[in-house]
Amino acid sequence: MNLLTVLLLFTAMVLSRVSNLRTAVKILLFQSIMVTVACLQAGWNTGEAHMYIAAVLTVLIKAGLIPFALFRVVKILRREREANPILGPTNSFVASAMLIVMAYWLIDRQLPGVLSRDALAASVSLVLIGLLLIMTRRQAVMQIIGLITMENGLYLLGLSVTMGLPLVIELGIFLDVLVAVVVLVILTYRLKLSFMTTDTSVLKKLKG
Repeated sequence: MNLLTVLLLFTAMVLSRVSNLRTAVKILLFQSIMVTVACLQAGWNTGEAHMYIAAVLTVLIKAGLIPFALFRVVKILRREREANPILGPTNSFVASAMLIVMAYWLIDRQLPGVLSRDALAASVSLVLIGLLLIMTRRQAVMQIIGLITMENGLYLLGLSVTMGLPLVIELGIFLDVLVAVVVLVILTYRLKLSFMTTDTSVLKKLKG
C-alpha cells in the first residue's frame, strides 16, 4: 500500500469522526489535493497530456472553488457543528474501518491478483464512506462533503481502472459536480435563513 492510498483512506476515516464543519472542509481540501497528486502520477505513468489538464481542473475546482464556497458557508454558520448525527463519532469511525476492510475483501475476492488492488480498494472505500456520511449526518455541509468524497472515490476508480477517462467526459463530470455543489451551497444558505440551522432533519416539518 503506497503513501497516497494511506493518506486518502486516513482523510476519509477522519471525516467520519469530525464534527467541526471548518475542520471537515479542511480535510476535504487535503483529500482533493491527494486526488490531484494521483492524477499527476497517472499522467506521469501513462504520458497522457489530458491527465495533466484533468489535474489542473481538479486543483481549480475541487481544491479551489468548492472549498472556497464551503468556507464561505461555514463562516456564515459561525460556530455551528454536527451535533446530532445518526451515528456517533466513535460508531461512525468503526463503521468506516469496517467499510475499508470490506472493500479490500471484495477486491481480493472478485479480482484476485489485480495489480491496482490498493487503488481499487481505496476508491471503493471512499465511495462507501462518502455514502455513509450522506446517510448518517444531518448537517447539510457534511452531506455535501460526503457527496464530494464519493465523487473523489469514483474519479480514483476511473484512474485505477482506465488510467483516465477522455477529456470531454472529465470536463462534463467536473461541471456537473461544480453545479451540484453551487446549488447545494445556495440551498444550505437558504436553510440557515429559514430555520436558523442547517440540520436537514428540520425539513420534515415541511411534510403536508
